[in-house]
Amino acid sequence: MTVENIFPLHLADVRLPETEPWPAGVPFPVVAHAVAHRDGVFLFDTGLGSGNAEVEEIYAPERYPIEEALAAHGIAMADITAVANCHLHLDHGGGNGRFPGRTIFAQRGEWGMVHEPDYTVAEWVDVPGLTYELLDGETEVAPGLRLLPTPGHSPGHQSLVVETPDGTVVVAGQAVLTVAEWEGTAGEDLSGVPREDDAAREAYAASVERLRTLAPMRVHFVHDPAVWDRTM
Repeated sequence: MTVENIFPLHLADVRLPETEPWPAGVPFPVVAHAVAHRDGVFLFDTGLGSGNAEVEEIYAPERYPIEEALAAHGIAMADITAVANCHLHLDHGGGNGRFPGRTIFAQRGEWGMVHEPDYTVAEWVDVPGLTYELLDGETEVAPGLRLLPTPGHSPGHQSLVVETPDGTVVVAGQAVLTVAEWEGTAGEDLSGVPREDDAAREAYAASVERLRTLAPMRVHFVHDPAVWDRTM
C-alpha cells in the first residue's frame, strides 16, 4: 500500500465580508490536509498566520492550533516531511513559517503573485529561512502523491492527487469550493467560480473538468469539511 491515510485538519473559521459569495452569518472553514505515505507525512496547506491587525479586523479568525489538529491523528509537527500550498492566499500559506527545514512546493506562477498588492500577507509566506521549490507543472512530490496545476481561483493554484489502493483521491484545494459545487447543486453562495474575470472563469472550468477526468473515488475540499465519496 503506497498511501495510508488522508487526514482533514480544521485550522480556523473566519468571517467573510458581505461582498464575498458565502451564506451570511455562516463561518468560512479553513481546512488543511495531512497525508501519511510510505516515507513520511505530507502537509497540504498550513492555514493562517497571526499578528496582522488588518486580517484580524476584516476576518475575525478563530484559530485551532495545527499541533492539536495533527495530534488528534497521532501526528506531531516533527513528523511533517514536506509541505505544499494549493495557493498562497493568507488562509492557505499563512502558517508556512512554522515549517523551516521542509521543502514547500508551490507553482512558479503562484509565487510570482506573493508581493503583489492585496494578494496575500507576504510576511507570512516569504519568510527568511524557508525552502520553496517552485514548480512548472505536474510533479510527483512523494510516493503516490502528485501536484496538479488547477488555475482559476488563482494563477498558480494546484490540487493534490493521491493514489490509494481504493483508487484516486483528490484534495481539490480551492479548485472546487464545496461538495455541493462538485455535485452541481450549489447556488452562487456555495460556488467558487470567479465572477469578474472571464479568463479566470474559463481556467477554473477547465481545471474542474481536469479533476473530473481523474474519476476520483473521493474528493476533499479546503473550505468544506465534508468529503465527497463516489460510493455514497
